[in-house]
Amino acid sequence: MQDFKSIGKRVAKTIVFFAILIGILMGVSEKIEQAFIENDNLVHSRNKSIFRILREPRDSIDVIVVGDSLSYSAISPLELWKDQGITAYVCGQPGQRIQETYHVLETAFASQSPKLVILETNTMFRGAMENGLTNLKENLEEWGTHYISVFRGHDIWKSFVIDKEYPEENYKGFAFRCAVQPYEKGAYMFETEQKVQMPDAVIEYMESIIKLCEKNRTKLLLVSTPSPLNYNYSRHNSIAAYAKEHDLEYLDMNLKLEEVGTDWATDSLDKGDHLNLSGAKKVSQYLGEYLSTRYDLPDRRNEKRYVGWQKAEKDYIEKSEAHLKEMNINEKKAN
Repeated sequence: MQDFKSIGKRVAKTIVFFAILIGILMGVSEKIEQAFIENDNLVHSRNKSIFRILREPRDSIDVIVVGDSLSYSAISPLELWKDQGITAYVCGQPGQRIQETYHVLETAFASQSPKLVILETNTMFRGAMENGLTNLKENLEEWGTHYISVFRGHDIWKSFVIDKEYPEENYKGFAFRCAVQPYEKGAYMFETEQKVQMPDAVIEYMESIIKLCEKNRTKLLLVSTPSPLNYNYSRHNSIAAYAKEHDLEYLDMNLKLEEVGTDWATDSLDKGDHLNLSGAKKVSQYLGEYLSTRYDLPDRRNEKRYVGWQKAEKDYIEKSEAHLKEMNINEKKAN
């Protein structure tokens, strides 16, 4: 009996200790999160969009884009704004896993009421293929970094002690990527009936993402941007089947390269993995027209509330045109 009492006391002490620890961590996290929102130079590049979306005026974003690096390399919100007056924000991250996609959307929905979420589908093939310790570890890691910001910003002290900052030019989640390394291996979307299996964690979290969008009365669009290194017909079949099963719309631009105007000699950043600025401009223009014909998205260009977007557009156009001009000059020198 004494042993049971002793064990009970130790367990109780342990529970109290961890409860106090979590309370302290969450309190510190609130301070860190506010610091990140006020100055995103304190944040590593990978996590900037998570805090930048919280700086946008409440209920001002009509389209949220999520996904891995293909999302912020291919979709430029200010192109959508310039041509259609659509307010979009890219909350993509390098190597974004589906668990992160879900929690990023949770963060965005806390202050925004988007009419549409666009999910760049490459993230649907990231993660362990079977449930087990790896999935559990990934789920716990992302839960911790989402709800306890101190884990995501554990090295913020460097910013205060040694003036360590991470400045980065960014346009509503889109970054200029201006290198040109052509893709030269030719056609890659060869028709087949084969499918690629999606990881179990993806199936699990996609269900949660669908429910989250339904709860917020937001439509979900699956989009595959042009990328020979990441897409093929087997992946297309898997995503198309998933979209049909869950009554989702799916746009695969890898099957629409001619309509998009993709030129792999000029539009590839790194030999067919990501698009550069030239490729992103074409994808965004095509996407803007696609959205304007299929979704009821308002044109905000004449609304006084969005004067900041008008200023951002002017800066974006000047810099993007300068970058494109430099890219063309470099291409001619290379040839």
